Amino acid sequence: MPFDLTIFKDKEFSNADYIEWLVDERSIDIHTRFAKLWEYYTNPMVEVSHATPKRAESGSFGAGRCYVQAQECGLPPRITGLVHSVNAGVFGGQRVRDVQRKEVVIENDIAWRINAAVDFLFGKPISFVSKSPVSQKRAEIESIFKVVFAANGAIGFFQDMAVLGSVYGFVDCLVRPGDEIVESISSSSSQTPSFEDVLQLVRTIDLELIEAPRALPVLEENDYKKIRYYVQHFVQRRNALSQSRRAGILAKLLSAGRRSPDASGRLVVAVTEITSATAWQRYEDKQLVAESELPWGFLPVVHIQNVAQPYYYEGQSDVESLIPLQDELNTRLSDRASRITFQAFKMYLGKGIEGFEDRPISPGRMWYTDNPEAAIEEFGGDAATPSEDMHIAEIREAMDKTSGVTPVVAGVLKNKLGNLTSAVALRLTFMGMLSKNERKRFTYAEGLKKIAQMVLAVLDRANIYKTSEADREVDIIFPSPLPENMMEKLKEAQIKKELGVPTEQVLRELGYDTMNDRENSN
Repeated sequence: MPFDLTIFKDKEFSNADYIEWLVDERSIDIHTRFAKLWEYYTNPMVEVSHATPKRAESGSFGAGRCYVQAQECGLPPRITGLVHSVNAGVFGGQRVRDVQRKEVVIENDIAWRINAAVDFLFGKPISFVSKSPVSQKRAEIESIFKVVFAANGAIGFFQDMAVLGSVYGFVDCLVRPGDEIVESISSSSSQTPSFEDVLQLVRTIDLELIEAPRALPVLEENDYKKIRYYVQHFVQRRNALSQSRRAGILAKLLSAGRRSPDASGRLVVAVTEITSATAWQRYEDKQLVAESELPWGFLPVVHIQNVAQPYYYEGQSDVESLIPLQDELNTRLSDRASRITFQAFKMYLGKGIEGFEDRPISPGRMWYTDNPEAAIEEFGGDAATPSEDMHIAEIREAMDKTSGVTPVVAGVLKNKLGNLTSAVALRLTFMGMLSKNERKRFTYAEGLKKIAQMVLAVLDRANIYKTSEADREVDIIFPSPLPENMMEKLKEAQIKKELGVPTEQVLRELGYDTMNDRENSN
């Protein structure tokens, strides 16, 4: 049996066949589904020479362009000349006989909507506010939060989290303490480190975002919200050449090793990681290479849904609902391009004029003939198609409704919108975007709270920085994504202070870093 699960000491989870099924079969289906969502978001461009050689030579990817795009798999065969199966990507289609590739137009309306939504959610820095009953600990805990997230990318970490969540519908974060923190648990030293040393150890904590194609969570059978074991399966490219690359083609054919190279000749290893609340294992090509017990007493994985979806582990993906509309938009744009190609240029039919086919059409040119029945007839030219323009406009409007992101969010103003200087007018204009943004704020804020609490629990368990359950309570403050009147904000802050809101929280909502102010005053 390739997987040895005895270290987990769980009789109910001793069936290695289930893990093997997850890795060998379930992971393929998951990767196929989520890879399609990512390709529709990024819409990568690949050169024709890198496509299937036979199809590239036959002209299936031709039409005068040296590249193809991922979203072309959603176009009908009458445009691309290819039939794509359910699990095939843009290069997996079969060519349709007697159908030539037409003009292909791809306008990626998904990417800018996702990016605009991420900018609304994490376009400005967020604040972690400790709710510890001790004032000194509040300041220290907030410093710990600031250091650990800064070490993992600061605002870039939050934006990456939002992108992965928006595309896949969820994102998982694995908390990996550094080796020094793990060693401090086994040591018997009772010496309390200074706070500067604590911050140095905090920087070694790795917050690893797990993308959906590699996540294979084992949930509780009676509660889908609880993760019992967290399994990852992914392909890792090593900084080494494969044996076949180094030894030549003959060695490649004779090699019986399980490790296979990728197209570039690099060594590729299939990695499987199994994590529970008590232990951790790592397999490479189903060979156990490392394992250890975990002293935390909890599973160090935080699951965040993009938009809450009941009775499902995955949340709602912003990309999945837009794919049918994106395919329809690309189809109509490609049809219009083909129509323009055939109709935009005027053509002429010459009757009774000798050598007419050899004479160019240009301004000021005249023809002479003795034939009284000679004539030049003009035909072709572009014609107005209001139904086509209306259909494309309605598709874009449907994408606006589905995503909640309108072109106004991205700064595209086509019509006069009136006076937008007041906060009420702005909120009415961005009503759909703000409503969806509030839903996301709740799910991402809850996830970030759990990450922060796990960091403090790890430090407490390692006797590096002691905290209680009350000390680990935290609030997340999101700044407003809309431009605001500073005078109105100051008046609002003054009213909050009169109502008894703590001064530090009021200053933090105004954008002032109270922690740095305290350090400078000291």
